[in-house]
Amino acid sequence: MGKISISAAKYIVHADISIEGNVERPDVIGAIFGQTEGLLGSDLELRELQKNGKIGRIEVNTSSKNRKSIGNIDIPSSLDKAETAVIGAALETIDKIGPCIAKVNVTGIEDVRISKRSFVIDRAKELLKNLTEETLPDSKELTDEVFHSVRMMGVIKYGKDKLAACPGLDDYEEIIVVEGRADVLNLLKHGIKNAIAMNGSNIPDTIIELSKTKTITAFVDGDRGGDLIIKDLIENADIDFVTKAPDGKEVEELTSKELNKALRSQISVKDLKLDQKKGRKDDQKPKLTKKSNEKKKPYRKTDRIQTKTKLNKTESKEFGDMLKTLTGTRGAYLLDEEQNILGKVPTSELTTTIKNLGTTIHSVVFDGTIDRDLVKVAEKSKIKHLIAMDTKVPSSMSRSVKISIKEDIWNQNNYKR
Repeated sequence: MGKISISAAKYIVHADISIEGNVERPDVIGAIFGQTEGLLGSDLELRELQKNGKIGRIEVNTSSKNRKSIGNIDIPSSLDKAETAVIGAALETIDKIGPCIAKVNVTGIEDVRISKRSFVIDRAKELLKNLTEETLPDSKELTDEVFHSVRMMGVIKYGKDKLAACPGLDDYEEIIVVEGRADVLNLLKHGIKNAIAMNGSNIPDTIIELSKTKTITAFVDGDRGGDLIIKDLIENADIDFVTKAPDGKEVEELTSKELNKALRSQISVKDLKLDQKKGRKDDQKPKLTKKSNEKKKPYRKTDRIQTKTKLNKTESKEFGDMLKTLTGTRGAYLLDEEQNILGKVPTSELTTTIKNLGTTIHSVVFDGTIDRDLVKVAEKSKIKHLIAMDTKVPSSMSRSVKISIKEDIWNQNNYKR
């Protein structure tokens, strides 16, 4: 017998029933089939329709109280609207169930598809709301996340002490020594790829060996422990520069701006020792300004590292004119000893070009910022002058390369800004 369930039907006939007496569910179902038999013709015979799957299982619920029974009837139908309505009307012809008087009242015919459509609409609204509330990351966020993941996976174990370090550390001439692995991760996250951790307050042999061949910058937390580590490093390793995080902060929690500011503000160990000889306490944070009694000024993007190099009048004029010409071009002039231009290259190719040309370059003037790597390459190529718009390193970093920036040359030549 092929029957349909309520969930598979197109319509459901709902009816209420009241009976003057106590009856059971089979009595009601028997009356429905018996009293409608032959009433609607062979095409709408309930028994045949149920066998053919045109109507489903007839659901009857009754309850009896005080010798009376009430209940409801549900008949699922896959017939069309008109035929279903006829079936519903036929139920109201039932006037007796068993020996008891009965009355059937059809309360309505439900279109199941409308109910399903209402559910679909309501659910679709909910899904759309959830979709619009979820912000799709833009392309920059996606690429930043990928870079961040790669950098996080890139921390390696370095040396016999298995210290946490950035990959490719041996390729760098300058190394930043920090306190722990989290500090290395934070530097790596912000694109600083030449850091190694001490993994504690004791100085590992690996750090001592590195300090013999590399330029070492100690970058410690802004607390008492950081001061003690600097003291220990100076006594046991051959470090070159020191810097600290802002007071009360750790390197691992610094932002990109704070990291770069701290690294630009490093001072040499030699200067630190001179300051200590003048009466500074060992636990005092290294001052990163020229005069200890100067009031601290808020950091601005226009603040620059001051250079002490002074060019002669002819050099200053020639270099100043070249800087004017290069402004906004992101280009670089390579000059010989007579200040003749050997060639012009993009600043992005400057380091590679210097390495390839070797010692034939006397001076470099470019639209960009001087950094440590460029100074090291210039030293190896025996370049005498680096002239740029700005610098990330002090002139004291190199004894052989003279560093000059736009602001110094402008002041020397009284150029209008």
